[in-house]
Amino acid sequence: MDAVKMNQLQNLLHDALISTDHVQHCAIIRRKDCNIRASSVGFNLHQEQVQILLDAFKNPPQTREEGIYFDDRQYKCVRADKNSIYGKCDKRGLILVRTQSMLLISTYSENMFPSVCVEAVEKLADYFKEKGK
Repeated sequence: MDAVKMNQLQNLLHDALISTDHVQHCAIIRRKDCNIRASSVGFNLHQEQVQILLDAFKNPPQTREEGIYFDDRQYKCVRADKNSIYGKCDKRGLILVRTQSMLLISTYSENMFPSVCVEAVEKLADYFKEKGK
């Protein structure tokens, strides 16, 4: 049964995010144990990285001030609140959105529109929030 759910999440990730062509990499993480529920091809996350990203939500003012270190890059924080964190590094970006039980992680690269990436990730998060997840 769990494999079916993971496959559904994988399909959802692809349909909602990758298919926009403005999301480079993405993943759905279960917050309680940092378990990767689905991720795009080639997006390798370690549990320590995921925990650091989750910890960034604990103190949004500090995250805004210090930024986020992810994937060997220091991202300048352009938004940080209790549900969303957006970071920018040169022409790349990192979008984090959390729901009750999940963390959505998404990146974009140059030649991608940050606004399209943000909208897609926030919409997917809203979908999960409606489902109570």
